[in-house]
Amino acid sequence: MNKTIDIQDLGHKDYKETWEYQEELFQSILATKIKNRREEAALETPNYLLFVEHPHVYTLGKSGDFSNLLLSEEQLTQKGATFYKINRGGDITYHGPGQVVGYPILDLENFFTDIHKYMRFLEEMVILTLAEYGLKTERSPGETGVWLDVGTPFARKICALGVRASRWVTMHGFALNVNADLGYFDNIIPCGIRGKAVTTLNVELGVDKVDEAEIKAKLLKHFLKLFEAVPHQEKVTF
Repeated sequence: MNKTIDIQDLGHKDYKETWEYQEELFQSILATKIKNRREEAALETPNYLLFVEHPHVYTLGKSGDFSNLLLSEEQLTQKGATFYKINRGGDITYHGPGQVVGYPILDLENFFTDIHKYMRFLEEMVILTLAEYGLKTERSPGETGVWLDVGTPFARKICALGVRASRWVTMHGFALNVNADLGYFDNIIPCGIRGKAVTTLNVELGVDKVDEAEIKAKLLKHFLKLFEAVPHQEKVTF
């Protein structure tokens, strides 16, 4: 089993370009696994973790409800945003500047074959990271992601999750609101959940801006520990 992970920080990158790059990595891992089974080979499958920040974009999961997008095509253009229906689970979400997005493209057969455990590990990585800033965050029963004040009228989501998996290979991932413009969430019903708010780390901490490079480093630290993995690179910098 290969427990090394190639960590890549893509910087500020268009959503469609990043999606295509994810698909390229995802399909290459699948191809290796299929070859191993057909030819009884033992080729090692790689693992990746991509960090990225996108321009304003709304994405709708394969089972999502289009009516949860509250903008027309013309209004999307006016706001400088794009829209894509994609092949992950979950409903609609927003990505944009000030948000740390992570796409683990893993062969889970290198780690464990349990999608539920995989999702909980991603949530735990965020919960542990935010705890370093003094925030108590948690899961909300029946709703993926990471939340504050669960079970109260003030419940609000700070991190969304949505993944795709095939033959135990994953893609898509998590989006943590660090310094994001919350106004863009007013244009959707986030994750199809009515009546619950969205928040960002800088708002919760009462500061103008949180260091996003520091956030990525902390997320990576907890990710590697939870998955008992090591980075492919000798040194990872953001």
